Amino acid sequence: MITFLLKGMLRDKNRSLLPVLIVTIGVALTVLLSGYLRGVMDDVSDVNARFETGHVKIMTRAFAENKAQLPLDLALLGVDSLHKSLKKQFPNMSWVSRTRFGGILDVPDTFGNSRGQGPVFGIALDFLSKGTLEPERMNIPKSIVRGRLPQTLGEMLVGEDFAHKLKIKIGDQVTHFGSTMNGSMSFKNFVVTGTVRFGMAAMDKGTVLMDIQDAQAMLDMIDGTGELLGYSNKNIYDDASMQEVVHTFNNRQSLSDEFAPVMLTLKQQNNLGELIDYSTQMSGAYVFIFVLAMAVVLWNTGLLGGLRRYKEFGIRLALGEGKSHMYRTLILESVAVGFVGSVLGMLVGLSGVYYLQTYGLDISDMMENSAMLIPSIIRAKITPDLFIIGFVPGLLATTLGAMLSGIGIFKRQTASLFKELEV
Repeated sequence: MITFLLKGMLRDKNRSLLPVLIVTIGVALTVLLSGYLRGVMDDVSDVNARFETGHVKIMTRAFAENKAQLPLDLALLGVDSLHKSLKKQFPNMSWVSRTRFGGILDVPDTFGNSRGQGPVFGIALDFLSKGTLEPERMNIPKSIVRGRLPQTLGEMLVGEDFAHKLKIKIGDQVTHFGSTMNGSMSFKNFVVTGTVRFGMAAMDKGTVLMDIQDAQAMLDMIDGTGELLGYSNKNIYDDASMQEVVHTFNNRQSLSDEFAPVMLTLKQQNNLGELIDYSTQMSGAYVFIFVLAMAVVLWNTGLLGGLRRYKEFGIRLALGEGKSHMYRTLILESVAVGFVGSVLGMLVGLSGVYYLQTYGLDISDMMENSAMLIPSIIRAKITPDLFIIGFVPGLLATTLGAMLSGIGIFKRQTASLFKELEV
């Protein structure tokens, strides 16, 4: 019987080739879209974690309420003791100080007069401590276009585009103008040791990078920082475990003191929670729509095939084959078609995902004026669940389509077969 079915499928292209092509195309599109969406969301989460949110972030309660304004007068103080407490309380996490601030960078000429000025967005991080992972975490060594990392106090990195605009050379001395956390004016000279380009519009427009100690001295923030970022030692964001860390920490803080520290997870910042949840829902919607559409298409294909095979079914019933057995063989055929189509669709879809994972898609032209931390080249990502997302629905859709279209077999009246077949 199996040989009979196989020969029938191979000789009749309408029973094999057309359904296989439909399943292949559907599975390939589902895998490609799911892998692309997964890669984009992972990139967005990873970039935000490394540059701004951490896996968790600690600020003062008042700073958190006005964080868009970067109010340095509401910054955290007593950071050293807080560091020690956090290391003891959460030994599986690492903690780093970051301060973000605004100001103006002045570039003097050879006579000491201003040659050019421009607004800058400063990020202070730990460049100089022994064993610091901050430059690598922010991918700074690979982002350097010219020069080197700061090696002593009083040195800074400047965005390549900004440096090109103001004709800043490596070794030039520049002056940063701003205000301290107490509201007074601050002026500090720096030597430019290198230029960077991160490939993100939000970071490449006027960003300057300096050591956290320089920023503390310049902004009158001794033993203080704007934000304290925490990272899991596994370097993977796990929302459930981070929620537990946040719950444990926040339960020990005062709710009435506006300067008391408060901790937020990555998903609680920058609307990332809504973005991640939305992408998960969209991925699930793609799979659901695929299964539904494929089932309807294959149902119709099965109905047309049933009409075309009307005489074949009649002869098989007339020869004594049971309706249930015929229904099972029809489902068996659909499983074989679904298996072949799913495997081919997986190969095509994963090839597309692999290409986008390797080369990515350049969206820099669309992100020129974006303030969001999104890489200019977004990539897809191959994950183990793509094999389930593609294969199982492909198999399920063909089986469901065959089950729906095969119901007609049970409506045939055996007693009138000879009349139907005009024997």
